Formats: sequence, structure tokens, C-alpha cells
Amino acid sequence: MIEYSEATITNLIFHRISQESTQSYLSETEFDFAETDEETLKRIFLKPFLTSSATFEFKHDIDLELNPLFKLSQKMYADEEFIDTSRDIHQHLSSVSKHPNIKDGDLFIVKYNGITFKERTYEALGIYKIENKESFIETSTSEDGRMGMKFKQGIGSRKLDKACLIIFAAQPFTIFIIDNASTETEYWKNDFVNVDFKNDFVNNTNQFMSLTKTFITEQVPGEYQVTKADQIDLLNRSVEYFKSHETFEKEEFENDVFQDTEMIKSFQGFDQTYRENNEVQMADSFEISAQAVKKQARVFKSVLKLDKNFHIYIHGKKDLIERGVESDGRKFYKIYYEDES
Repeated sequence: MIEYSEATITNLIFHRISQESTQSYLSETEFDFAETDEETLKRIFLKPFLTSSATFEFKHDIDLELNPLFKLSQKMYADEEFIDTSRDIHQHLSSVSKHPNIKDGDLFIVKYNGITFKERTYEALGIYKIENKESFIETSTSEDGRMGMKFKQGIGSRKLDKACLIIFAAQPFTIFIIDNASTETEYWKNDFVNVDFKNDFVNNTNQFMSLTKTFITEQVPGEYQVTKADQIDLLNRSVEYFKSHETFEKEEFENDVFQDTEMIKSFQGFDQTYRENNEVQMADSFEISAQAVKKQARVFKSVLKLDKNFHIYIHGKKDLIERGVESDGRKFYKIYYEDES
């Protein structure tokens, strides 16, 4: 989704945040790191976003100008006072961190230059709250040859607890979210950043694959006489379309996957109802996001489960499997193949 090998860190600061005001600390200066440490910082703060498969944009129920982080990110983009603005971000996060289950943590604010998104480079702002640190061992050797070992806690390769990466592309800014939290503390996404799904190629890919899976697994069995193998074949064809095409064309997709005129009409009606019920907007033609396809494909099950005895994985060529019933009522599948391994 993003590429950061050529990116540079232009500003970095961190504060301590706690519901106990006496335990909160604000840095007076930016953090000065060695050039050799930049790759480590980028690996910790940017690598987790490589697997992001959804994009967001700022929102507000009344007026976007009333979204505090939107306004503060604009100040960061305009290169206004970095330290003062980072303190305002700390204050905003403190104001929405009222739930008793919210943990204390270190708040890192990092500004980048040269992050690549959709083959263009942009400035970006990363905001991170580290709540859980990992344990590690630090070894040492003294001048007299004695070996030492200390147990410490710090920030390393483990998953980020909470983070957002704001890409300063043309507005609305593109935002990636990481929020590893229980449902009662989803303040990060909903209150601190306050975002909604962005109507772009990433979410169009996600949403069309999701509605297709729902249509095939829930609607089709009620309207048509289809076997489980038939459903799996439809799922496989839909995934294959997204994997083998760079752009999505709705009419082409319907003809390639469903092929039957009546089933296409049913899908079109389901599509319209899905959009209305879920209040989503989707284009009928868009660039396909390979990262979104990769993640969505994991939930397109191609396994045919027969009682508790057999699992058959079907990846294509439905004509090589036949379903039947013996005279004594026992059901069977006949499978044709060329090679055995």
C-alpha cells in the first residue's frame, strides 16, 4: 500500500500520556537521533502499515473544521510550530481518554517526507501511542572481563497498540489506522482521529468483494438449486477476477463470475440493497487494490466439508467434480484428476 524505503524522518517528538495528570509529561525539544538509527525507527513506525488494507478520511457530524485532529494535522502540513502542535495533539488525546480501561502510554509524533503512495511521494504525519512494551535482555562486558546481563522493557518489533498515518495527498487526506484494542476502548479511531472509510480504490475493492461473498453464501442458496461445490466455484471465480485484473468493471465482473442472466439481475438488486443498508458508496469502475484482495481472499472459503470425515479443497474446474446419490440414499462426490501427490 505504501513504500517507505526512500522516506526520511524530518521531525520526531514523544510525550508521556496518563489519565493521572501528575504522570503525564511533555517534551520540551524534538528527539535528536543518529542517522544510523533512522532505519530502525522507520521499521518500527512504518512497517506495520505495509499490511493495511483499508483507508480512511477525517469526518465530523457537523462540520469537518470542528474535527480537532484534522485541524492539527493541517497545521503540521503547513509546517507550523511542530513542538507546540504536538503538545496540542497530546491535549486532544488526553481529552478523549476518559474510559477507565484506557492505559497510560508513550505518545510519539513523527513527520515524514518521501513516503510513496500510489506511485507518488508525499509528506506524512504518524501518531503512535505505545501502551505495552516488550521485555528484552541487555548484555555487557566490563573492562575486567566480567559479563553482565540486565532485563529491560522497551519498544521493538511487536505490533503497535495504536497508530495513525496521515498521508498529505490532495484532500481529503488519506489515513491508515492501527487500533489493537478491545471494543470498549475504541476511542482512538472514533474519538481521537474520528474517521470514516474513504471512497477510494482500496475500500471499493474491499466492499465489492465483501458484498459478493455475502451474495453467494447467503442469497444464492435461497434462490437457486445450487450445491456447496457450485457456491465454492462462484467464490473462486470472483476471487480470480480480482486477482487477474488491474481494474474492476462491474458489468464485466458480473458476466465473468455469474454468467447466468437471472443470477446477474439478482446480484444487481442485492448490490443496490447492500449499498442502501450499509450506507456505502462504490464506483462501478476502479483500480483494484492488490493488498485488499490478498486480505479478503483469506475469507473466501474453498473447502467442502463432508460430515466429519473429509475436507475437499476446490480451487477450480468444477466440471471435474460430480455429485450424486446411491440407491440406498448415501450421497457421494466423484472427483477426476490426472496427478497424485
